[in-house]
Amino acid sequence: MFDTFLEAFYNKVFVNILVKRSSTDVYIEIRSKKGVIDHFSESFNTTILSSQLLEFINFYTKESPYFYISFLDISPEQGALPTCEKNRLGFYGDVSASEYKCHDNKWTYYTAKTDLYAMEKRYAKIGVDFVFSPYSVLSNFFKDKISTTLAMYLLVQDSFISLSVFDNGTLLYAEQLDMETISEDADEILASMDDEEEISLDIEQSINLEDIMQDLADFGDIEVTTAEPHETSFNEDYQRFSLIQTSLSHFYNNEKYDSTFVEAVYIADAVGVSSDFKHYLEEEMFLNVYLRRIDINMEVCSLAQKELKS
Repeated sequence: MFDTFLEAFYNKVFVNILVKRSSTDVYIEIRSKKGVIDHFSESFNTTILSSQLLEFINFYTKESPYFYISFLDISPEQGALPTCEKNRLGFYGDVSASEYKCHDNKWTYYTAKTDLYAMEKRYAKIGVDFVFSPYSVLSNFFKDKISTTLAMYLLVQDSFISLSVFDNGTLLYAEQLDMETISEDADEILASMDDEEEISLDIEQSINLEDIMQDLADFGDIEVTTAEPHETSFNEDYQRFSLIQTSLSHFYNNEKYDSTFVEAVYIADAVGVSSDFKHYLEEEMFLNVYLRRIDINMEVCSLAQKELKS
């Protein structure tokens, strides 16, 4: 009761931290009972709690005792399983070394305990209040579609792709795809490119697209078309496509999952994927592609506010 009384005199400060491949984004939202008062964002060229990052956060959190530190889970050892029954979890995977939680009494998301403990230690100076699964972010972001539409749903970050398949609100399959992991086939393609020549996709430089296209044609039954260079490199575009293709094939061929043919994909795009990536999914996997830009930190902030209300 006393805490509730004091709370009326202070604003709430939501600090949302997204650790990326080589940088950290911080989004801060200050709220009163009436709504958002102000918001601030900053990007830091570090993946640790540097003095500059700490100073930026402390500047805002010192103004109120009611501040909440939220992270998006970036553990590669995480995922989601299509059940909440504890005796069924082991059928889909070993979660004995993971923390896991049932979502909406329908499916379970999990993450490695060691990664959570490491995060708590790394950010001990500011504390960790919430760590949100990318699958929670994905299901909330596409809640208008997931409940009614059979489709594949992707959250695309610079280092990870969170892939899931939902059918009218029921999770059928999910896999966390690590961009640092390249399939053997894709590795061979990239290696062959390096042997041919050093390829630059800088818009202001000329490139030999003919050699690149021949490398792809040698790989298999891939229809090759010439495309203009984009901000996202060719390597990353093809790597994302390759990982998704392999994962969906696993869904179709693994008897553990209630597989059904997927015709559409909804993409929550946090990096600005190129038209090449969209083209691969449409032309090589015959998918109808729907793209939405997402600000992950704002989505995490929204989930943190929901947690406080629940």
